[in-house]
Amino acid sequence: MAVVPPVSNTFNLVSGHLQEPEPHLSKCLPVPNPAVPFWQKDVHKLHDHRSTEEMPRHSDVVIIGAGYAGISAAYHLVNEKSWGDRSITILEARGVCSGATGRNGGHLRPDFYGHIPTYIDRAGAEAGLEIAEFEIANVNAIKKVIEKEKISCDFTLTRTIDVWCNEESAQQAKQVYDQMVARKFEYMDDVIFYTGKAAEGICGVKGAKACASYTAGTIWPYKFILALTEILLASSQVNLQTYTPATVITPDPTGGYIITTPRGKTHANKIIHANNGYVSGLLPEYTHNIIPCKGIYCQIAVPEGRTAPLLNNSYINRTTDGTLSYLIPRADGSIIVGGAAKLFKPFKEQWYNNIDDSILIDSAKDYYENYMQETYNGWENSGATVKSIWTGVMGYSYDSNPHIGAVPGRKEQFILAGFNGHGMPVIWLAAKELALMVAQGGEFETTCLPRLYKTTQKRMEKAREGKEEDGDIIGTGGFSATKQ
Repeated sequence: MAVVPPVSNTFNLVSGHLQEPEPHLSKCLPVPNPAVPFWQKDVHKLHDHRSTEEMPRHSDVVIIGAGYAGISAAYHLVNEKSWGDRSITILEARGVCSGATGRNGGHLRPDFYGHIPTYIDRAGAEAGLEIAEFEIANVNAIKKVIEKEKISCDFTLTRTIDVWCNEESAQQAKQVYDQMVARKFEYMDDVIFYTGKAAEGICGVKGAKACASYTAGTIWPYKFILALTEILLASSQVNLQTYTPATVITPDPTGGYIITTPRGKTHANKIIHANNGYVSGLLPEYTHNIIPCKGIYCQIAVPEGRTAPLLNNSYINRTTDGTLSYLIPRADGSIIVGGAAKLFKPFKEQWYNNIDDSILIDSAKDYYENYMQETYNGWENSGATVKSIWTGVMGYSYDSNPHIGAVPGRKEQFILAGFNGHGMPVIWLAAKELALMVAQGGEFETTCLPRLYKTTQKRMEKAREGKEEDGDIIGTGGFSATKQ
């Protein structure tokens, strides 16, 4: 369980600049012995790579975290002309992509109507539309970089299917769909919604009352990130230091920052915090804004020698009691499925503000044992069983939006974190836009990032002063039946 010191509610103005909070020792670091997920059964040669035996003395930027956010930020900086040949050091507490991205469901699924109606209610139609279009653009951008760099990561474009097995929820979902169509958002042309008897036949889920489909992707995230890492290390600009957690950041009186690790110190002109659920360890002002929360995931497969029933689509399934699972099929016939938050949500100590991904979530660990037989027509006699099960630590934000941009009150420090278990269709282009801010010194408003993603003092204060039950993590957040 992460324990962090209390945070001052104000920053002091000194000489026209914000005085930085006092440095402190991070107590929010990954555990050293995480459960091994299916994705990492074959460890990449660069997983525990160190570019140099000693820590570099200085870098133009230090990136904290070598997951999806950190590696993507480095990739975009190296490919940004205005960055030139400036140096980058990446500090990672464990191995490359050992955190949330290397432990997720492999689902590259943009949000068309799940959280979007709530964003519209809170900030207006244009703000909601920005997020939907940004996430759709991410899918296309990832497809392009995979093709450009010739990355082998089992990427597919497919249809993703939303399923509702509760009649009342199905009716509510249809109302949300109709409302979104009525707004004439062009991207909704890609959505098909089915109700009644046709739903079960179309989606294959037993007892389905409604289903909807649209375009999404699936991917082997660990392979994708490690391929990008290999590309980065082929340049002369990036120094990677794994198993080297940043524990203290201290302003250097001569400029920049000194970053302390168990292996020594390094100096940086700028810092990018890309360690998601662990970010409050070095930025305690985010203690109430980005909470480390655990999820559970597994691989299901039929016995060797049998052929699994065919599934062509990815899914989000909602049972009659509202238990939600997300699922992707793999080319080898196996299934990656996770979720079941409804089962463990009442037991906060098992998942909320919990950074121990070496231990399964006890209240949900047996849920998926007969999942395919009980959920899908045609799987009854498949013999499908759970072959591998694991947990991961995500960074959930108080208001369901990531925190991206310049950290208030900390000169030349930036944040790219708080993705709510939904980072796959967000991070790639978010990192690209943040890289522009870092390289060119531009403001958030000059980027193509959705306005609700901007990290602000106001957002931090709202979470700090609010109650847990009023936020989106513990509270309902006012989300509709389409919540993903």
